[in-house]
Amino acid sequence: MAVQPGRVGIVGLGLIGGSLGLDLQARGWSVQGLVHRQATADRAMARGLVGAVSTDPSCLSGCDLVILALPIPLLLNPPDELIAALPEAAVITDVGSVKQPVLEAWRQRHPRFVASHPMAGTAQAGVEAGVLDLFRGRPWIATPDAATDPSALAQVRDLAVSVGGHWLTATASQHDQAVALISHMPVLVSAALLRAVGDERDPEIRQLAMVLASSGFADTSRVGGGNPELGVAMASTNRDAVLRGLAAYRWSLEQLEDAVLQQNWSQLTLELRRTQTLRPDFLKAPGEVSSEN
Repeated sequence: MAVQPGRVGIVGLGLIGGSLGLDLQARGWSVQGLVHRQATADRAMARGLVGAVSTDPSCLSGCDLVILALPIPLLLNPPDELIAALPEAAVITDVGSVKQPVLEAWRQRHPRFVASHPMAGTAQAGVEAGVLDLFRGRPWIATPDAATDPSALAQVRDLAVSVGGHWLTATASQHDQAVALISHMPVLVSAALLRAVGDERDPEIRQLAMVLASSGFADTSRVGGGNPELGVAMASTNRDAVLRGLAAYRWSLEQLEDAVLQQNWSQLTLELRRTQTLRPDFLKAPGEVSSEN
């Protein structure tokens, strides 16, 4: 049975939290926001992100579902007053981009916690960033373990599907390794590209590059020009997987560099044909990935 609209609390009203607030209100939910600053609360109400908002965690009482749309450091070390305010019967889920540390941090904190991660975003952040339909057609993955409440997991699944998400499950370790490759590492790769261009020593060449930069550069540099705090949080909390990904990337880049250095154009052609073939598999509609937990 699909989840029925009720009262949902959203802790944090940045891009993900604000977008969920808009989507859930459009589907009949009563949405209560919890933020840290009154100025953020005022702006959230002005934008219509929630039906009500407070800076007092007690506002979460009576919520059937609470979504923790918090920065990763706060997810890993949540304030005591937030923990105390979470209704025991409510389903609690998060939207963090790493799962093993979050699952470990919350496993003993609430009996109905479900670790989850909607794979959606933009380069924007903060209370001005929320938009309707951010999650439509995008993967929403959960990483349950043996202690996860099955009914809570089902409610998070129904929530994700209701806002257009494509539901998947995997282990926390599988999730963290995969997102290191397709989300966390690309932030650093994209940042390196921006730095290489920005560090061009000839000011005329640098200026000309800025003028000529178009859609290709915009595509490859977008995530490197995003929220720095999020990039640091990804790298620090998923360090081992990110380092493995960067090592693989460095090796691949060296192969391409060597082909150019040796003027081995046939080898470079083979490499680029291979990547041309690979790319569509990563951009097609998400497929089901499920594992025993």
